[in-house]
Amino acid sequence: TGPLKDMNFSIPEGGGVRFIYQFTFEPPAVSFRATGEKDGIIDIVPKTGILYLNGSLDRETKAVHRLQVESLDEKGNIVKGPYTVTIHVEDINDNPPEFDQIKYTGVVRQNSRPGKPFMYVHATDRDDPTTPHGQLTYSILHHFPNPYTEMLFQIDNVTGAISPSKTGSYYLDPQKQDTFTLVVTVKDMAGMTMNAFTSSADVIITVKESLWKAPPTIHIQENSTQIYPVNISQVHSNEPDVIYDLFEKEKLPRLPFSIDQNGVIYVTEPLDREEKDTYTFFVVTKDNEGELVDKPLQIHVTVEDINDNPPVCQQAVTVLEVQENEGGGSNIGTVLATDMDKEGTLNSRLQFKIKSQVPAVPASDLFFIQQDTGILQLISSSLNKRIASNYSLKVLVTDAVFQTICDVQIHVIDINDRIPIFEKSDYHSVTVAESLPVGTVILEIQATDGDEPATGSSYIIYQVKEGDPNNTFIIETDPETNQGFVKINKALDFEAAPVYNLVINATNPEPLVPGVQYNSSSLTLFKVFVTNVDEPPVFHMTVYERKVSEDIPVNTLVMTVEAYDPEGDTKIVLKEAQGKHAQYFACRKRLFCKNNAAQKSKATLILHLGDVNDNPPLLAMDYPPFFCYPLSGGEKAFLQATDADEQWYSRFTFSLAGDMNTRNNWEISKVNATHAYLSPKHANFEEKVYNIPVIINDNGKPPLERKVNLEVNVCKCSSEKSCF
Repeated sequence: TGPLKDMNFSIPEGGGVRFIYQFTFEPPAVSFRATGEKDGIIDIVPKTGILYLNGSLDRETKAVHRLQVESLDEKGNIVKGPYTVTIHVEDINDNPPEFDQIKYTGVVRQNSRPGKPFMYVHATDRDDPTTPHGQLTYSILHHFPNPYTEMLFQIDNVTGAISPSKTGSYYLDPQKQDTFTLVVTVKDMAGMTMNAFTSSADVIITVKESLWKAPPTIHIQENSTQIYPVNISQVHSNEPDVIYDLFEKEKLPRLPFSIDQNGVIYVTEPLDREEKDTYTFFVVTKDNEGELVDKPLQIHVTVEDINDNPPVCQQAVTVLEVQENEGGGSNIGTVLATDMDKEGTLNSRLQFKIKSQVPAVPASDLFFIQQDTGILQLISSSLNKRIASNYSLKVLVTDAVFQTICDVQIHVIDINDRIPIFEKSDYHSVTVAESLPVGTVILEIQATDGDEPATGSSYIIYQVKEGDPNNTFIIETDPETNQGFVKINKALDFEAAPVYNLVINATNPEPLVPGVQYNSSSLTLFKVFVTNVDEPPVFHMTVYERKVSEDIPVNTLVMTVEAYDPEGDTKIVLKEAQGKHAQYFACRKRLFCKNNAAQKSKATLILHLGDVNDNPPLLAMDYPPFFCYPLSGGEKAFLQATDADEQWYSRFTFSLAGDMNTRNNWEISKVNATHAYLSPKHANFEEKVYNIPVIINDNGKPPLERKVNLEVNVCKCSSEKSCF
């Protein structure tokens, strides 16, 4: 209660009939009157001054009521007033939120960026938006179908924006499922109380194929005369307003390609296949802040060959020899040519044809060349050295467009109708010491041949025909003089062979003509006497082998080796270890009597060390493992361990070291004896390098252990699934 004056009241909506306030009388006032926005709900009792509600207020209908109240005397005249009485209707949560559509439809592209909205839902609430009553939150109640443990879609609880989740960005595929139904709910009270009102709506989402796809391999014809730049392909991002750019990994002096902001790829200049036949680069999309939007696409370009290279003769002049008695159809040589155009195509197919023959005697077509091989053949047995000793051929070599002339010189050589004749039939003997080194010349011999000099018909090959079963001697020929040099080919040994009775023959590399044969004139005799030399002692074995454990104690006897004197004399054999690992061994010496102790010999000791488990295992990986950001779940990285010890010990166990944080984020599972998988336990990893402590044990007794800090890179990946 109180006197009449301007007043403000705040009254919750609803609640029905109730008193608000009672104004007191001030004489001569005897009654009150109220006018204004009473709306049939607000009134005053004239005789008592009680301001009251005869019904419920509704804030959503009218939030403020303004009245004028006066006091009156007995004659109805105004005593005080009018005063303003303002009634503010307080909101209560009496209205559920409502979606602006019963059903929503949207389209999302395969491989769309996670968190990038492709549609919105919107709801309103008639309650006061400045209070929790009108503050709305969105969520996804159901997801049909939902083939994975995580939802493929997510909704912003404030804006109602729907976007693919990380899982959805990875797994959405219209070939597997092209339609999804989401039941989206909206709650008032900011979602903070169980008494909030909730409404729902269906969202029908259609999945379409990603626009962001690498085009098939682009084929560009080399040395094109088009006006550059030339449009060769186009890519489309799933996101609007992205910035397209090219990225190359080959680090060429210049990349002859460009891209515009519509995703159109251009070649900017003529390409030369012979200079470079393939190109590989990436197309990337970025937002206005320079961040990657899509996974980089790898673009492959193949430069197609055109016939722009003429045939090239491999030799300025091809020189061939042919005997004058060579038979018709004989192969006498090959003309070789190349073409830099693409191998295995018609552009590089070469064909051969004889253009001319000089001299044209005794006929103009003495030779034939195979069209596709360049093999030269005689047409008939018509060559005669007295008529023409040399022929010059012009061979035309052509591809589909170009032609080249290759020069060929053919020398007609004398027939081999003379045999080599030794100047001596017996070179008697020579005495040599058994210690002469291999390669020493012990005799010079000479035979002559009456055929044409400097040809295969007159060149002489000397060979030991008899008396040297082990090839102790070898004979080399001076190509200018045909003189032969008898050399020691293997070490001499007086004890094994003190005398050699040699029979030497002389032959030609070219075959003799029919009717002519080698005879005794092409043979000579020669005797070699080998004299004894005091030789070094000889071990019973040239190589001694033994196997011991690598942890063998010092001073352990490994083996005993013995040697003897080839001459059978009493000897002194001094045994000592020499060589790369001699510091590990010592020898006990056995002494014998001998006149000359200057001779020495060596044998090889091969000691095979049996392995013991003395090396801890270690990781054997060329590159550190990585995971593509953002993770989608189910990824695995392959770990491999190795051990310097023998394979028997190379059975490893892998485990995680470190604190619980490491174990909560990562896990290791065994694959086989030497490999394991490292897997993230969740997908909430930042884009950075993680250091993961890993323990590797081998299966020795006792086992050896190594702890390694494994660097794992979580990085953005290209479409080829590699760190970008």
